[in-house]
Formats: sequence, structure tokens, C-alpha cells
Amino acid sequence: MAIAINNSSRSGRIGLRATPAQEHLLRSAAASSRKSLTEFILDSACRTAEQTLLDQRLFLVSSEVGEDILRLLDAPAVETEGLQGLRDAKSPWDE
Repeated sequence: MAIAINNSSRSGRIGLRATPAQEHLLRSAAASSRKSLTEFILDSACRTAEQTLLDQRLFLVSSEVGEDILRLLDAPAVETEGLQGLRDAKSPWDE
């Protein structure tokens, strides 16, 4: 889910305030990366944003746990009143 940053298509503006120490740190890191401050901040923020979203959607488990999950998913559903009611209910688009 990499987001390409294209300088020619930038139209939004994001303002932020930083302490002098934070600004110095960011400028130093940008310079050592041979990027402008804007490029460095956007690249870093987008990388963190992508990871945050992936952390909410992607779960890594051991092969043993993965096999347990697959076994549970493959097992037949346990009949309950609620499940039976859902199965027997008419869909809104069928009415």
C-alpha cells in the first residue's frame, strides 16, 4: 500500500508546529537522507500511517495458531437460535 509522493500533484497544505529541538532533529535527518524537509516529513509520516493501517488489518500468527484458526473456520457452524434466525430471515433486498 505504498503511496507515491509526486511533487507536481501536491495541492494540500499541512501545517505543524515543532519545538526547536524537534525541528533541528528533523532537518538533520532530512539532510542526512538527502531530502528536503518536506519530503522527509511526508515520507516518514506516510510510512507510519501505512504501518498503522496495516496493524489494524494484518495479524501475524505462528503456523500453529494459524492452523488452529483454519480448523475453527472449517468446522461446521454450531446451530444456535440466533444463527437460525439470521439464516431464516429475509434479506432486505428480497422483500
